[in-house]
Amino acid sequence: MSAIISCRTCSIDEVLAMVRAHFGGLKSAHVGSSVRPNDSKRVMMLRLACYPEESERDHPYGPLEAKAGERKWDFYPYEIPVGTGPRSVEAEAAAAYHLVQGDVEDLLLRFCAPDASGRVPTGACTDKEDWIAPVEMCATYNANAAELARDLALSWVSLHDKERVPRIAGTPLEALRARVEAAPRGARVSMKCESELTGSLSRETVLKVLATPPAALLDALEAAAVPDDAWRAVEPKARELLELRRQLDDEAAGEVPPAFWVDVTTREHTRFLEEHAPFHVRRLPSGGVVLATHPYRTLWPLWADAIFVLGLMS
Repeated sequence: MSAIISCRTCSIDEVLAMVRAHFGGLKSAHVGSSVRPNDSKRVMMLRLACYPEESERDHPYGPLEAKAGERKWDFYPYEIPVGTGPRSVEAEAAAAYHLVQGDVEDLLLRFCAPDASGRVPTGACTDKEDWIAPVEMCATYNANAAELARDLALSWVSLHDKERVPRIAGTPLEALRARVEAAPRGARVSMKCESELTGSLSRETVLKVLATPPAALLDALEAAAVPDDAWRAVEPKARELLELRRQLDDEAAGEVPPAFWVDVTTREHTRFLEEHAPFHVRRLPSGGVVLATHPYRTLWPLWADAIFVLGLMS
């Protein structure tokens, strides 16, 4: 807030009191905090920022933002242990997925839904620098599962009208629908996908999805989230690698099998995750929903499969 206003404390209450005392007008509030994902031994440094509406005119950051800063790559495991037998790049990539994907959901929910208040209606996570179209993110949160289609509508409006998502993320669902309807018939936006069938998204498809009962849409997304054959084939080996790591981390485990550490950031590992990392559709007790996958992948293939199954793709 200012170079002369600071608070070095571990108390959330003290931080909130200080922010409320000085926040307002064109000022933005920033808080640095260390975070331990799930039960991990890893610690991430996050910079949390809150921006008022007035600042949006000059810098569309969005109302709330969390960044991991220079050490964000510490979030990903560089190496994992493997045994002395034959290696499987695919199984190693799958093991790396399991070490990260749960943390993605955990951090997103801690930021967007720390309690049952529902104050944050929507949010998303990505390894990119900006808040882009929700279907191009690796995870999204919606406080109300009945408005899950806003992810698709928000994505279409952002891509078609060249609008920055932080500027329009809070737009009511009906207003988003009106903006889609106002576009010319047959209008389409390009999507990052190798398939010709899902390489673009039409205005008509978005309107059909918005007219679909939310429960049916959520069921279709859950059905589309089933891991593919390539992933299921390597899951047993990936579980073995995760168990080996657990044994190595457990000081009381006694004697463990011989192992050596291998790099899981190669192009082969990354490509497998980009193409096959599974999706997770998580219904929350609060009535919200989280869609998530590994940060190397986007949510568009999940949406595309669900839309195709519902017969809405055009």
